[in-house]
Amino acid sequence: MTATAAETPSPTTGADPKPHRNPTRWLVLGVICLAQLTVLLDNTVLTVAIPSLTEEMGASTADIQWMINAYSLVQAGLLLTAGSAADRYGRKKLLAAGLALFGLGSLAASVSGTTGQLIAARAGMGIGGALLMTTTLAVVVQVFDDEERPKAIGLWGAVSALGFAGGPIVGGALLNHFWWGSIFLINLPVAVLGLLAVLKWVPESKNPSGDRPDLLGALLSTIGMTGVVFAIISGPAHGWTSARVLTSAFVGLVTLAAFALWERRCPYPMLDMHFFRNSRFVGAVSGGILVAFGMGGSFFLLGQHLQLVLHYDPLETGLRMTPLALVIVVLNFTGVGARLLPKIGTPAAIAGGMGLLAAGLAAIATLGADGYGGMLLGLILMGVGIAINMPAMANAIMSAIPPEKAGVGAGVNGTLQETGNGLGVAVLGAVLNSRFAALIPAVATGAGSLPEALGHARTAADRAAVEDAFASGLQASQLVGACAVLAGGILAAFLLRRAEKQAA
Repeated sequence: MTATAAETPSPTTGADPKPHRNPTRWLVLGVICLAQLTVLLDNTVLTVAIPSLTEEMGASTADIQWMINAYSLVQAGLLLTAGSAADRYGRKKLLAAGLALFGLGSLAASVSGTTGQLIAARAGMGIGGALLMTTTLAVVVQVFDDEERPKAIGLWGAVSALGFAGGPIVGGALLNHFWWGSIFLINLPVAVLGLLAVLKWVPESKNPSGDRPDLLGALLSTIGMTGVVFAIISGPAHGWTSARVLTSAFVGLVTLAAFALWERRCPYPMLDMHFFRNSRFVGAVSGGILVAFGMGGSFFLLGQHLQLVLHYDPLETGLRMTPLALVIVVLNFTGVGARLLPKIGTPAAIAGGMGLLAAGLAAIATLGADGYGGMLLGLILMGVGIAINMPAMANAIMSAIPPEKAGVGAGVNGTLQETGNGLGVAVLGAVLNSRFAALIPAVATGAGSLPEALGHARTAADRAAVEDAFASGLQASQLVGACAVLAGGILAAFLLRRAEKQAA
């Protein structure tokens, strides 16, 4: 089914152009990466501004949480809908709209006078971010042919790593010289340049079949994903058994189940459920969510490890996490992963990359407890693993979906990342808290965090015992993350190898 849909050319005006060696394709990729970098920087840049917002705006802890979460919550809820809309109405149009919305949201955030205004502006930026996250990858798939696509996706992925590492550094540098609004205002020139470049160079492409919009599917997927992600975000703060979390999770899961049933019966589905009969698609999806699980949770733990155990400040923490991103950027920009993929095959690339990622997480857990040297080794191993795995995984997902559904495929890829990251933070955070609570000395029993437990410590021995308990909890949770990533690599490689044998 997938092969037939992908290979059938369409004479329809405005249809997906057959991938070819467009002379401006690398320029188009540069424009795409610029738009992608803007979104990804904003995912992390706000974290360093929390003290400034607390002091200058009088933001409470709940306000800060909503400032951070409003963006990711809206973005996660709209990814599938945004991808489907891009396929139907045109990926270039939606990419331009995403840049415009993101720029306007950034301007509104930079001049916000109250916490409520800033939260609303961040939600608006999340709408633009959802459009950009789906259309950028979809355009890459349309512009590049099968031979060059892994390299292009690798470069696209390298920008993700650059955004992850650059956010805290850029934010810290701006806050040292300007007010907190500058971290949003810096998005404006990038958004304007990106918008002009998209309008001039990016070719238009959309689904040639002109399916009717699946409005009910869009509504159900948005409510379902928002409910699930809201439960994941709220769990650590409100308790996993609280009415808020359980109600949100129940509504989200029931709505997603209704979405799946509707998509099976709908004559023009937003997400064709037959994709899940494709072993290649299922393998890529399974591996993708477990990679995101391990990476999202481990990065969350890594920040705590550097700040609370090794006692670095936020800017020093960002700088010490930079080697991970630099390895990914260097290997992807030199095309190592893309050249390796056709030689060893997708299953081996995914298994090897996730194996190295798991080894890096294990090295951080076992060798990084006492200093940065052992952690540096783990970060390098993780970087090599991600550089090999990322283009192979994204290419496997996008190759399993017909080109006319590239926006939906990008939406699935983004949804996997958001869901996996949230689950990783939730589950590995729960492992950390459970282990920490079991090992802290009696004087700090009942404390829910390291600072609270240290506040109960009466002697130097008590403080040392509390810190050892926290370090042990970090180690246990990082090892759980490593096991999840390794299991994901084995599962994905097995399913993808089986799909290749069936195709042969």
